[in-house]
Amino acid sequence: MTDPIADYLTRLRNAIKANHRVVEVPASNLKKEITKILFEQGYILNYKFVEGETPSGIIKIALKYDPIDKVNAIKDLKRVSRPGLRQYTGYKEMPRVLNGLGIAILSTSKGVMTNKQAADLKIGGEVLCYVY
Repeated sequence: MTDPIADYLTRLRNAIKANHRVVEVPASNLKKEITKILFEQGYILNYKFVEGETPSGIIKIALKYDPIDKVNAIKDLKRVSRPGLRQYTGYKEMPRVLNGLGIAILSTSKGVMTNKQAADLKIGGEVLCYVY
């Protein structure tokens, strides 16, 4: 597999379209950090890191749905930087997703964080994906 982050986002997208409650994805440190950000920002209900089933482990993600109209909290996940075409940004040109309603997840020198956190720290980095 050449792009594990794209596989992670595709598994989430497919589970949302199939109205699944829980999705399992192979774990890595970068995927764990992205999952923590999605939980902190309120896009997923809960997550659990399961060690031992595979060498790197598994991440179980409980998706968040509106109890009344059954609409998922995540409308779209979009991969921005790919292995063949990396997308970097400075803190002055930080992307705004859906005019501030969504988030961009960045990999910076200080770790994985959202575009708002990176702008506050005045650091740029590689734009991994957009979530809204």
